Amino acid sequence: MTHPANSENARTIQPLAQTPRRRSILKQLRSRPTATGSVIALVILIGLVLIGPYFAPQNPYDLANLNLLDGRLAPGAESMEGRVYWLGTDDQGRDMLSAILYGLRISLIVGLSAVGLAATIGSMAGLVAAYVGGFVDTLIMRVVDFILGFPTILVALVLLAMVGRGVDKVILALVVVQWAHYARIMRSRALQERRKEYVEAAENLGFPAWRIMVFHLLPNCLAPVMVFATIQIATAIALEATLSFLGVGVPITEPSLGLLIANGFQYLLSGDYWISMFPGVALLVLILLINIVGDRLRAALDPRR
Repeated sequence: MTHPANSENARTIQPLAQTPRRRSILKQLRSRPTATGSVIALVILIGLVLIGPYFAPQNPYDLANLNLLDGRLAPGAESMEGRVYWLGTDDQGRDMLSAILYGLRISLIVGLSAVGLAATIGSMAGLVAAYVGGFVDTLIMRVVDFILGFPTILVALVLLAMVGRGVDKVILALVVVQWAHYARIMRSRALQERRKEYVEAAENLGFPAWRIMVFHLLPNCLAPVMVFATIQIATAIALEATLSFLGVGVPITEPSLGLLIANGFQYLLSGDYWISMFPGVALLVLILLINIVGDRLRAALDPRR
């Protein structure tokens, strides 16, 4: 016979068990106006970057389209051919609006490519270190400690000085300096999952190690890596702009916001502020939107909330 107190407790617990553990990530993001606005603004900006160069008033890196007589025109000025430069021109006669659209595309390509490769390499290294353990774990983590022991910008500068300038070279340098962060995060999370019952069950069933790591451990360890990767996209974009500003990143024959800022830096004292200011504002807005979205994603995936 069931005790009345136990029956009452059962009726009290049952509705709680049927309540969802937490709302979906999308609902949590929608509940925050700042996050919703940032996501919408970021999507619009990425859309402009993807289709913008096809509708840009000028190809700023085609020498046939440039006219030195249109150099350093103020925002809203009109050229001899009757073309209006809404954001002005630089010293080479490039339309700043077109140059920013092209530069934002390079920034996104570098940021997404570098983070994607670094996250893949670092996550697999951290996963192997956590699952295999022993000498392999010690070796991988000592390499990680060695890389993280140096300033990121210094390592990137040395690498680019050795391999030269170029978009692919910048991506390679950023992968080298960033993969160690993902390895440490993945290893920390995988060590927690390594001791759980589903991993022991897979081992007892005779599954190979690679299958357990890829199909069992990896899906349960991706949340912190995804959040960190989102924020690191902004870091990679800022690093590319810094390297290009210093003259060791993207070559002058390719669009880059860092190069545009550096190109106009020498004209700030003469009053031609727009050559540096507008690319700087575009870079700031892109990084700010990515950081806000990454921060809200971190809050949405935080189990303590």
